[in-house]
This record gives sequence, structure tokens and C-alpha cells, in this order.
Amino acid sequence: MGFPTTAGIIFQRKERPVRQFTLAVLLSCVGTLLAQEKSAAPAGKFSGLMFGDYYYNVQRDPNLGSQSNVATPGTTAVQGFQFRRIYLTYDNDIAEQFASRFRIEAEQGVNISNGKIGVVVRDAYLRWKNIFAGSDLIFGIQPPPTYDISDAFWGYRSLEKTLMDLRGIYAPRDIGVSLKGKLVPSGILNYWLMIGKNSVSSSVPSKYNRYSIHLHIRPSSNLLATIYADYNDRANRTDPFAVGAKVANGTTTFALFVGYTQPDLFSLGGEGFSSSTASGYTSPGARSLSALTSFGFSGWASLNLVSSVTAVGRFDYFDLNSNAHARATHGTILSVEFPGSRTRMSPSSRIFCTKHMRNRRGEQLSTPVSQRE
Repeated sequence: MGFPTTAGIIFQRKERPVRQFTLAVLLSCVGTLLAQEKSAAPAGKFSGLMFGDYYYNVQRDPNLGSQSNVATPGTTAVQGFQFRRIYLTYDNDIAEQFASRFRIEAEQGVNISNGKIGVVVRDAYLRWKNIFAGSDLIFGIQPPPTYDISDAFWGYRSLEKTLMDLRGIYAPRDIGVSLKGKLVPSGILNYWLMIGKNSVSSSVPSKYNRYSIHLHIRPSSNLLATIYADYNDRANRTDPFAVGAKVANGTTTFALFVGYTQPDLFSLGGEGFSSSTASGYTSPGARSLSALTSFGFSGWASLNLVSSVTAVGRFDYFDLNSNAHARATHGTILSVEFPGSRTRMSPSSRIFCTKHMRNRRGEQLSTPVSQRE
């Protein structure tokens, strides 16, 4: 359990338009577009984003030292500084119907072998705008539809990731192709479809993909909701209870998000999900495999105080394996944000507690997968 004090800094910078920008992975496609397009020179723009923390662990569960993916590192009384995100982005309108984005990210959580901060390609995609009326086609490294809208509505990534991102339900980037647009011209009902490889870093060819469908409902400018589902296709696994048998091992995920805001006054948001992996768990004493199902929900609120100062509160609940109820985590984040024109500072506290469940004999149950705090 820890109480880090968090400060977030955001900056943006605009540069003069750049005449030409070409992604290597899309060289032939973009080259053809430039050759055929006779409009004005492409308009390019640089932008940046950076935030980091000073943190102090007031109290810490010593058992978390064995976990490799904790949200805040160190034991009790450990303190330090860290950059959690540094973005450099280049957006380019190649032609009237085509745009590209290339973004790199540096963060201390992606250290290379010599301990220095690592840099990774965050975005590299080409957008074909209005491939048909009201819809865009996007190819390359891009955000999946899973929590992109809820993350934007939450708006406090410098404090913490949204729940599904934090718990690793789907990585924040995937490589693939997506189609998104309006189902009705008014924009009340929108869709987002994607086929991805479920991995940006792996270069191993595979016949397995992740298929996502996302509906975005916006009945008014104040209220929005999303309904999401995906299926992550994976190779069958060996059944330990049947010699030579193979069983399905794919993962199905469902999620729901609702948000309501009154600009310059307050906002309320909440999301929940369930993710089930077929044949992913063996109950104690069982003679067959069962599904491993994780479940979670998150709710938050922000309230504008005097002089644009904003109070933020959030509660998370996460059960890694709801079939076993071996370990459930709940967390609270509280913060006050002091914004500037291009920067903001957010002193905060967080408490994440894990409850170890016991069976009827009083024996502590364990969970088969590492847990993030």
C-alpha cells in the first residue's frame, strides 16, 4: 500500500509546417499518394507531452517486492523522481483524404540493458479519411478501441491509467487495421472495428489475431457511453486431464463505459469489464479445466473549485480470478489539480489494498497470475 505524491507536467510545441514526411513502413503507399496528389504541400505539426512524479511510499506491503509490475516501485519510505511519459509526435496531412502520425515515447519503465531510458515507437499509422461517407480506415501501429474514449474522458493520465490499461487487459497500442465512423449522420451512434495482432513488439508471424468491436453512443454533448467486446484468438492448449487432447484457450472481453459532464463544473465517469480465458484455470481438486475470468470496475468524479482548481477522486476494484476469489484489489486515488496555460501540477495520494481470500478451512487461497498494485 503506498501514498505517492504526484506532479504532472504537460507541454506542447508547434513548429512550422514540414514539406514532406514519410513513414518507412508505408513508403510505397505514401509515395504513390504524393505522386498522384496535386494539392498544396502537406501540412505538418510537431507536439509534445511530458509528465513525471515525485513519490514517497508512506506504507508498503512487503510481499509486493516479489511483483514485477507494481504501479509505484519500492518499499516503505522509498522516495524518488520518475518520468512516466515523454511523447514526441509528428502529425502530417499528406493529402485531402490522407493523414499520418508518427509518435515516439520515452519512459523510465522501458529501460534498455544499460539502465538508460528506453524509446519506443508509440504510433505509426496512415489514416484514409472518408474511405466511404463518414468512415475512416487506419492502418499501422495505433490505439485499440478498448479504452481510448474512456481514457480521454478520464483526462488524468498523469495520475493513473484507466482500469483496463492499468490491469493489462489490452495493451495501449496494437498493429493492425481499423475502420471507424458514424452509423448515423448526427453522430449519436458511432462504431469502431479493428483486427490487430495483439502485439506490437513481436515479429513472429502468427495466424492468430484479436478482433474488436466498439459502439460509441452520444445522445447529447454532456452524456456518452461505449459498449465494447473483443475476442483474442490463441492456439489451443494441452488438456492435462486428457492424454493427447487439446482445448480452446481464447479470451473474450466485454466492457461498458458511461460518462457525464457539465463543462467547467463537474464530471462523472465509470467503467466495468469482464475478461474470460477458456480453459485458463484449474480449481483445487478439480479434474477438468475451467475458465479464468477477471472482473473490474472503476468510478471517478472531478469537481471544479475556485480559479479552475479541480478536485479529483477515483475508486477501482479488480478481481484477477473471480472464479477462485483468491485475490481482489481495491484502490482509491485523491488529487487536487492546479492547471496552467500549458502545464499542470497535481499533488495526490493513492491507496491500493489487496485482500487475500480464504476457503472454508481458513486456508489462504492463491492466485495463478501475478497481480499489479
